[in-house]
Amino acid sequence: MNLIRHKVLDQIRQDILSCGLPPGAELREAELAEQYDVSKSPVRDALQRLQFEGLVETEPRRGHRVTPISVSDARDILEMRETLEVAAAKRMIRDASDAKLADLDRWRTADVTDIRAFANYNRNFHISLAQLSGNRRLAEEMRRLLDAYERLCIVSLERMSADHGDMNTALRDHCDLITALQARDGRAAAKIVRRHVRTSRGHIMKGLGNRPIVD
Repeated sequence: MNLIRHKVLDQIRQDILSCGLPPGAELREAELAEQYDVSKSPVRDALQRLQFEGLVETEPRRGHRVTPISVSDARDILEMRETLEVAAAKRMIRDASDAKLADLDRWRTADVTDIRAFANYNRNFHISLAQLSGNRRLAEEMRRLLDAYERLCIVSLERMSADHGDMNTALRDHCDLITALQARDGRAAAKIVRRHVRTSRGHIMKGLGNRPIVD
C-alpha cells in the first residue's frame, strides 16, 4: 500500500473512531475523495479495509456506512476489557520495573473539559498499561479493543450531562490504580480495575440508550 493509500486509510479510520464520521453515517466514495483531496481509488481501498476491521459495513443498494454501535457489542467490549486489564495489572505488578511504574505518574493529569481529548487520553493510558504488562499479544488485543471503546465513550458521553463529573471520576480511578500498581498491591489494583470498568459500563449503557444510531 503506497503512502497516499496509507494516509487516507488512517484519516478515515481516525474520523470514524473520533466520531467525526458518526455511527450510521453514509459513506460516499466521491464525497470522501473530495474531502481528503484524493481520487476515489484510495478511498475505495480504505473502505474495503475498514469493512474488514468492522468499522464500515455495506448495505444492499445503498453502499457503505459507518458501522452503528451495537449494545450487545458494547457489553462484550466492556466484559473483555475488565478481563484484560486485570490480567495486565497482575503482570505489571510482577514484572514491571520500579522506574517504569514510577513513570506512570505522567498519567495523573488530563483535560476533563473536552470529551474527545479525554477519550484520547484514556485510550493512550490504558494502552500504556497493557504494554507494561510485557505480554505482546495482550497489548495488541487491548489496542484493538480500545479503538472500539473510544467510539463508545464519545457516542455515549456526548449525550449525557454537560457536567464533567464522570471524567473526573475516571481520572481519580486512574490515579488510584497508578498508586496501587506502584505499591505492587495486586488485590487493590484488581478491585480498582473492576470498579472502574463497571462504572464505565453504567455510564455507557445509559448514554447509548439515548442514541438513535444504535443497533
